[in-house]
Amino acid sequence: MAEAEVGDDDYGEDPTVNRLQDRFAELLGKEAALYVPSGVMANQIALRCLTRPGDAVVTGRRQHIVVYEEGAGPINSGVTFLTVDDERGILPAADVELAIESGRHHQPHVALVSIEDTHMASGGRLWPQAALEAVSRTAQAAGIPIHMDGARLWNASVASGRAPAVRAAPATTVMCCLSKGLGAPVGSLLAGPADLIVEAVRERKRLGGGMRQAGVIAAAGLLALDRMARLEVDHAWAARLAEAVADRWPDIGFTPADVETNIVVFSPPDPDRFLAHLAAGGVAGQTIAPGRVRLVTHADLDDEAVDLACGLIGKAP
Repeated sequence: MAEAEVGDDDYGEDPTVNRLQDRFAELLGKEAALYVPSGVMANQIALRCLTRPGDAVVTGRRQHIVVYEEGAGPINSGVTFLTVDDERGILPAADVELAIESGRHHQPHVALVSIEDTHMASGGRLWPQAALEAVSRTAQAAGIPIHMDGARLWNASVASGRAPAVRAAPATTVMCCLSKGLGAPVGSLLAGPADLIVEAVRERKRLGGGMRQAGVIAAAGLLALDRMARLEVDHAWAARLAEAVADRWPDIGFTPADVETNIVVFSPPDPDRFLAHLAAGGVAGQTIAPGRVRLVTHADLDDEAVDLACGLIGKAP
């Protein structure tokens, strides 16, 4: 980062940012990409580029873009979310088709389908490739683009054994966070058609995301893309945490096999007391919904840290 070659990214003149954007677009099989400060901003830019005020977006009721972005979609883009059940992370193609059809019956016009891979709220589950392709066919038949919230797309790639470009192929636009499992300190990217990314540059500016000598942080993003292979370690650590949770509470309806990547989501009997117990032992966790606890593994951990967490789970009140 200290040695990064920099320029003014607000004018497209930062060579390190440009290399990062080109590299990301190439890895995802898209024409162009844009570097932004956060995944939320990337999602919001996609909404602004692919919809108009009053349009509807078909998505899951627990998707990040609906639940965890402080109502940004309706505020920033004037869209309505038509939500379908996504208990296991995916949107059933039949439900998506029905939601699209609603636009022909005096309901909001559907302009976009938005999916999340991996799906955080269901515990980092990834979309089966067949489900991705089914929703893609449904959207294409209606002439509707797909936006992929791929905050943890590289986790999905490692867990599925399919390249990021294959995972992202059904989507018109796709975003990925460099600051999640890939381990960079800051930043996300939005990729898609070249003309749309030109528009996205303007929308980034409107949202206050224009940056100057951003090569300092983009350099870390380039390194993050080179470190993607280590995500298998995070997944193995999460599997250990999942087994510890199942051993401690065998009757809470938690199935370790459902933990496919680096996120463990479950409902202990007393979440607040459990999190306080973890914190007292030096382990951080959080809730993502009433009664729902999330633990995430990442590059800053080691085997000793995971051992500590598993031990604390085993002794939880």
